[in-house]
Amino acid sequence: YYGNITIGTPGQVFTVIFDTGSANLWVPSIYCNSSACKNHHLFNPNMSSTYVSTNRSLSITYGTGSMTGVLGYDTVTVYEITITNQIFGLSVTEPGDVFTYSPFDGILGLAYPSISASGATPVFDNMIARNLVAKNLFSVYLSRNGADGSFILFGAIDSKYTSRGIVWIPLSAQTYWQVHMESATVNFLPIACLGGCQAILDTGTSRVVVPKASLASIRFFLGAGPNGQISCMTLFKPDIVFHIHGNSFNLPASSYVIKQRDGSCVLGFESMEGNLWILGDVFLRVYYSIYDRDNNRVGLSRVG
Repeated sequence: YYGNITIGTPGQVFTVIFDTGSANLWVPSIYCNSSACKNHHLFNPNMSSTYVSTNRSLSITYGTGSMTGVLGYDTVTVYEITITNQIFGLSVTEPGDVFTYSPFDGILGLAYPSISASGATPVFDNMIARNLVAKNLFSVYLSRNGADGSFILFGAIDSKYTSRGIVWIPLSAQTYWQVHMESATVNFLPIACLGGCQAILDTGTSRVVVPKASLASIRFFLGAGPNGQISCMTLFKPDIVFHIHGNSFNLPASSYVIKQRDGSCVLGFESMEGNLWILGDVFLRVYYSIYDRDNNRVGLSRVG
């Protein structure tokens, strides 16, 4: 899920992922020779009358992909919100092919400044500091099946998407949008995150990512094969339920079964090293999510 922003004067347009799982803004630049940069819009600081250079460097590693670059300041416009002197990264290298075929140019991070590389002030922190938003929160709706209508709303909650009420969850750390999860169950049986775990709400991750040890259990209880292959018939499959702060958040089979281009289906779960759970787009399509900086909490409201 991505949208357009402009950087510079006059504005140069970039498509970015609005990523709650990172905190830096960066775009490809004319300084970049990586193959990933050849396919994308490149920021040219020489064409902007408001650009200010620095001698500071930037290096970011994501779950997939990485970049290095330099930091600069310029005017950034996100929809109708204009931030002058916003610090951002101009990529110099984007190694590998992760970003080569991506439909987006760069990334706009929406996590806490504590995890921002090179201590660069995040975009939303500047919106808050300069009173550019009515409330110090933003909210995200992700549509299903590639339908139109996905949005990120800065400074407001759209009541059209909260008719079922909002469940508020305090953050367990002000780094990512991180919460404590008590367990994950299927048919009332705890199958993973036994004894509790940490989970982050991450718009920049497609699937639900779980620790390696949990994936086999989840596949087994949801009826998937060893490579995650699963029948496309979702009718009789159980929900997987995430128990967070005393509340139950159901993820139905219609959401965790992902149809591939070839017509086969796979489970919308992946694994990685470490103990962190990542509730990515597979989860966030089911819940309208609200990210509240004033109260260091997230709100979830079931959609549809």
